[in-house]
Parts: sequence; C-alpha cells; structure tokens
Amino acid sequence: MTKLTGIKAIAFDADDTLWDNETFFLNVEKNMCEILSDYGDAQAISASLFKTEMANMDDYGYGAMAYTLSLVENAIKVSNGKVSASQIHQILELGRTLLRLDASPLEGVQDTLRQLKETGKYKLVVFTKGELLTQENKLKRSGLLPYFDHVVIVSDKQEPQYRDLCEQLCINPEELLMVGNSLKSDILPALNIGAWAVHIPYEVMWQHEVIDNFDHHRMFQLNQFAELLPLLKIGL
Repeated sequence: MTKLTGIKAIAFDADDTLWDNETFFLNVEKNMCEILSDYGDAQAISASLFKTEMANMDDYGYGAMAYTLSLVENAIKVSNGKVSASQIHQILELGRTLLRLDASPLEGVQDTLRQLKETGKYKLVVFTKGELLTQENKLKRSGLLPYFDHVVIVSDKQEPQYRDLCEQLCINPEELLMVGNSLKSDILPALNIGAWAVHIPYEVMWQHEVIDNFDHHRMFQLNQFAELLPLLKIGL
C-alpha cells in the first residue's frame, strides 16, 4: 500500500460521512409516493422526481430546499395539475423535516475528530456542498463544529472547488487528504488535482452520486470512520 505522507490538512464531506442524510431523503420520497399514490405507482413517481431534480440542478443546486421545490413540481407533473392544496401542504411539510435533522454523528466520528484535533498536526476542514444555512445549521446541531478549523460550503464539488480549497488553506494539493462517501464528488475530483483521498462508503447513496468503483494509488478504502486513526498512525 502507498504510504500516506506530507498531509497538512484533512477535509471532510458532511452528509453521509459525518452524519446520516440520504436515508431521511429516501424516507421523504417514500412518503411523497404514498401521498401521490392516486396518480401512479411509486417506481414511476420516483423516476419522475429524479428527472425533475436533474432538470432543476443548474437553477436550484443541491440541498433540502432545492429538493422540496422539486417535490412540489413533480407532484404537479405526475398528477397533471390535479394534486390538491392539502397534498401540496403535506409534501411541503415533508421537505421541512429535512431542514430539522438532528445530524447526530455517525459511529466513531466524534471520537476520531477529537483525537485528530488533539494531535495538532492537521488543519481540519468541513468541505461540503449544499445550501449554506442548511449545512451550517446541521453542523451546529451535530456538536462537531469545535473540532474544525475551517468550514467551506460550496454549490458543487468539482476540481475548481478543490483547487480553491487548497488556495484558501495555503497548501499544495498533495498536502490535502479528502474524506468522504461519494466517489463522484468527494474522491475523484480530489485525486484529479493531485490530492489524497479516503473513501468510506455509506449504506445508501443518492443515484446522482453513483459511479463505477475504481482503484487509485492515492486513494484508501475504509469501512469505518475510526480507521482513519491507524491510517494516519495515530494512537499506535
């Protein structure tokens, strides 16, 4: 295995890396399908929702509020405008629940971040995409904010954003380690600019983030968040 050396900053994705997120979105989608069951089966309604989200991506971006707008638009679409005001209200309330998630840290996250912070060796960064206020509020509710030196929330995570992150941190790309669950937005663009990456898969994945698995000499695959510590030779 390639030796991990020269790291000065560790950046962490938030949703489904630090806390659970996608399962709540899937639950909202399931409930939306039940509300709209008079207008089609769940598979067709979900497929239509995904198409609606993708069509809206350039205008709305990522996050709970963008998702809620797509939920409402999709309800109008699949019902041919017949959806009732009461059903729209129910769907809006479903979307609102996504703005109030506890953001409880996943297993091993808090203790691992504490130990990383105590070493004083790394700049610790939240680097996530989505709506600014929503992500800030989740981070505050998670109780993890004190462990981080920087919080960077962007509309998307592609190579230019990773280069900008390195500039903000005053480091070279090869001095950055990115940790996340998405190969598409957390791992591949980081590797493409010359950074290191740790992929920690989560039990569910939004289909927009799914790409084929791959290997890379600067990527490490872990099963648990706490495995970061031995990878970085901490506590050994």
